[in-house]
Amino acid sequence: FTRPATLHLAFKALQKYRDGHAGELPSPGDTAATLELLSLSKSLDSSENSVITSSAEERLILHLASGSRSVVSPMCAALGGIVGQEILKACSGKFMPIDGFFYLDADECLPENIISPAETTGKSRYDSQIALFGAKMQQQLLDQSYFLVGAGAIGCEMLKNWALMGIGCGTSGKIHITDMDTIEKSNLSRQFLFRNNDIGKFKSACAAEASQAMNPNMNITAYQEKVAQSSENVFGDSFFSNLTGVCTALDNVDARLYVDSRCVFYRLPMLESGTLGTKGNTQVVIPHLTENYGATRDPPEKSIPVCTLKNFPHQIEHTLQWARDYFEGAFKQSCEDVNGYLGTSGGKSEYLEKLSSMGGHASTNKVDTLLSIRKTLVVERPRGFDDCVTWARLMFEDLFSSQIRQLLFNFPEDQLTSTGTKFWSGSKRCPIPLSFDMASMCDDAEMKNHYDFIVAASNLRAQMFGIKGHTDEAYFCEKLSNIIVPDFTPKDGVKIAANEAEAKQESNNSNSMMSDPEEECEKLMTELPTPSSLAGFRLTPIDFDKDIDDHMLFVTACSNLRALNYGIPTEDTHRSRAIAGKIIPAIATTTALVTGLVCLELYKVVGTPAKTLTIDAYKSGFVNLSVPFMTLSEPSVPAKTACVVKGKEWKWTAWDSIDLDRGDITLRQFMSYFETEYQLDISMLSYGVSILYSFFSNKKALEKRMDMPMSEVAATVSKKELPANQLFLIFEIIANDLETDDEVELPYIKFKFR
Repeated sequence: FTRPATLHLAFKALQKYRDGHAGELPSPGDTAATLELLSLSKSLDSSENSVITSSAEERLILHLASGSRSVVSPMCAALGGIVGQEILKACSGKFMPIDGFFYLDADECLPENIISPAETTGKSRYDSQIALFGAKMQQQLLDQSYFLVGAGAIGCEMLKNWALMGIGCGTSGKIHITDMDTIEKSNLSRQFLFRNNDIGKFKSACAAEASQAMNPNMNITAYQEKVAQSSENVFGDSFFSNLTGVCTALDNVDARLYVDSRCVFYRLPMLESGTLGTKGNTQVVIPHLTENYGATRDPPEKSIPVCTLKNFPHQIEHTLQWARDYFEGAFKQSCEDVNGYLGTSGGKSEYLEKLSSMGGHASTNKVDTLLSIRKTLVVERPRGFDDCVTWARLMFEDLFSSQIRQLLFNFPEDQLTSTGTKFWSGSKRCPIPLSFDMASMCDDAEMKNHYDFIVAASNLRAQMFGIKGHTDEAYFCEKLSNIIVPDFTPKDGVKIAANEAEAKQESNNSNSMMSDPEEECEKLMTELPTPSSLAGFRLTPIDFDKDIDDHMLFVTACSNLRALNYGIPTEDTHRSRAIAGKIIPAIATTTALVTGLVCLELYKVVGTPAKTLTIDAYKSGFVNLSVPFMTLSEPSVPAKTACVVKGKEWKWTAWDSIDLDRGDITLRQFMSYFETEYQLDISMLSYGVSILYSFFSNKKALEKRMDMPMSEVAATVSKKELPANQLFLIFEIIANDLETDDEVELPYIKFKFR
């Protein structure tokens, strides 16, 4: 807690030193100059509230003197982010400014003693870092082989820092960067490696090119692959085995968890960071020393009640979620249902059996699925684009007029609750049905929502069925004028849940209300064509992607029409994209700060000279520049599991495994190895979801496997060919101690077979 006072005193002494040396700062490693600054600091130190009380304070002042001329990218980025936000506060009058002195240090990065002046040449672009850490550590930085996952706001800023630090710029160094996205105009305000002429190009390729322009020595390879199980043929065992670390610059938790699992498996350090407006966080993950990223999880986000989405929205977020859900059902789920039916080789009876195995209310699910298939494949199947336009127009009428009229039929505008209060009050907005008007213009969103909905919906429908689409306005005007829309007739007996409890009750009762689900299923099946009669025919499911304009046009128009029903202010496509994608745009100041903090941790990960770092030297950070607030704390240690092996206690963590590198031995040799080396009797051995050995397995089949190599056993039982670049197999075992017969809880087996 004395650090700020020590730094404040040292900076005052540094200014006094400059006053006496024509404005010059001490030279790196200049012993006389550093001792002079220490002497000045002591002379300024108050005798009553003395700050310099130990060698620790003296060391800090000596390092400040020796490194006062150094300008290192991570510290510039971190402080620049803070200062930049303070300037914005001064200009805008928004958020709380820092009122007082602010000191940020990373003393843990520095060696115990100052570097010799002979190490700096004055000719290297890395002299500032060499003055602080020495030439040996600078060479280690140059020889790092890092994988940067993501080339967005954080990824660009990280790559800029690495180019200035020299990461991957040595003969043995390498940077790998991957990002699937292409550059959009909106990216240019916060992803500073991109320019106007880069729009439409891949982010990873442009970021790699820009970083090489800053440092031509950077050895960098750009990929456009998603880092997931599906790309393990690219980012597999041989790829990760050649890395020294991984840095994530991702925007979703699932991707982070997958990368984290890879880092745990290959025992690689992982540098993680994220931003949310003015908020930012960093986490440093060190093998065996800290817990991994996935060890702790944030609580799940609070979901929007179903009844609010279906009938009582009162925020644009509700209408956007409803539009997204409709997109999912109309353009993806319906396709997958049809393709699942058409892909059944055993015909209708086999498909019914498959539906019967569904969880939950199986009968209701079967009927709903079959109704969806009949609707998509028979009743509403388009023969050309004209039919797609007709379908879109009828959907407009159903969603934004008929359903609203039915809701008002059930709950009239003057409806009273059992307590005598108005039903349509508080958050319940009384809706109004819309009348289709192709020329209707929404002032808030500056969109022709009616027309945009028809164009987007009909083209997405056409894409599903492999029909060529149109966007010509004259064509739509002509076709829409000839479509006959049935008049609305309210239906009696339609139940609409007025609150979440009723919605849950309605869901529970839906199965019991159906007279005979099985009979209904049989009837529906007779109305469907046989899969064999449509051999080769498949629909194209459409996954919603916020970055695809056609998708966002539909979701925005659909959401806005729903909002107009309920008197909710509408939003344009840009704002809707941010809400639907749950995006809070990155702020350059926060991005600079978190990447600066991450790169300071990278210094520690690479290794501070002549100094062994313990867990308290590493810092995970949380910042909020608007408050302002910053906390840097040591990471948590990994949780341990205790077991007894060969009579001795072994406490293992998520970082541990039993590594077996004895070649592609047979299953018999594998079992024998654990008996002799660990005194364990394996009762079950599994590979993924496949059981390779168990005490209850078929004896004949088991005996056949015993003399097969482990890789062959795994491939045979799992019925999956092992990729050529795969080096390891992961086995899980259930085993008992041979002496005590107690079950022993063990980590996974990391079996190297190539």
